[in-house]
Amino acid sequence: MATEQQTQTADDAGETENLTLVQAVRDGLATEMRRDDSVLVMGEDVGKNGGVFRATEGLYDEFGEDRVIDTPLAESGIAGTAVGMAAYGLRPVAEMQFLGFIYPAFDQIVSHAARLRTRSRGRYTCPLVVRAPYGGGIRAPEHHSESSEAMFAHQPGLNVVIPSTPYDTKGLLTSAIRSPDPVIFLEPKLIYRAFREEVPDGSYEVPIGEAAVRREGEDISVFTWGAMARQTLEAAEQLEGEIDVEVVDLRTISPLDVDTIVDSFTKTGRAAVVHEAPKTGGLAAEITATIQEEALLYQEAPVERITGFDTPFPLYALEDYYLPEPARIVDGIRDAVDF
Repeated sequence: MATEQQTQTADDAGETENLTLVQAVRDGLATEMRRDDSVLVMGEDVGKNGGVFRATEGLYDEFGEDRVIDTPLAESGIAGTAVGMAAYGLRPVAEMQFLGFIYPAFDQIVSHAARLRTRSRGRYTCPLVVRAPYGGGIRAPEHHSESSEAMFAHQPGLNVVIPSTPYDTKGLLTSAIRSPDPVIFLEPKLIYRAFREEVPDGSYEVPIGEAAVRREGEDISVFTWGAMARQTLEAAEQLEGEIDVEVVDLRTISPLDVDTIVDSFTKTGRAAVVHEAPKTGGLAAEITATIQEEALLYQEAPVERITGFDTPFPLYALEDYYLPEPARIVDGIRDAVDF
């Protein structure tokens, strides 16, 4: 969970600015690039164009072409080049335009980036960040709305981080860039510009591997991350006076904050997991298994999985039906509580 030390670090970071989530990405990149000359940004159209979502806008003008590098449309080449850079002392932040485009780079990420420390017996690390907008809800075409985070969470050697607020975005991105090991940093594009939050101007870190309890409750624990955190909080508000819902934003899905998951569940005895990825093989299954292993004797009902469906992400007309939205989350919470 969020710690007093983390809060103090943020308080020391100076004045604040009211930013959207995508602006917090840009601010986090710029802050670390000013602090550390070894940090660079690379990807398709990240330079003069500022990225497809303008997450890198202005960085090219400030840092130049040697540190903000426009690459060919070749995800495997982007990731492979970044692995080599990381192994020899740089700290590259490689952008994949959409998570659905990352699959050609999968081999470089899981076969090389994730294994470099163990393969070299600690001689080399791989301080690499792979950023990717992920998830649905923006009426995008095929391959633009995937939520395949479980594939990367399954790989030893990778950290997988998914923020849900502007404040956490900058702090977690800072931690990811400073990490000696590779981090998959997934940005929920549905909420890139959905709301603003006060974000410190200076440098601060939000620790990787620590969940945040967004809402205290006594009747059921709901675990979620990314864009679904806001949907879940809205569902919890709709149930106020009927069911007292605790909402836990995991923020990092690898490593999972098992202590916070277990502490919350032992308090409430009921749980639901909300994610937009397909149900089968999703992180909800891992969280459910963790609860079974660590807190079975506190369990009052089956754990509800409120997720996307086991189909390719649909286009346009069915997109809202596919994504867990507050009404479906409310129904799942009621099912768990009424069992």
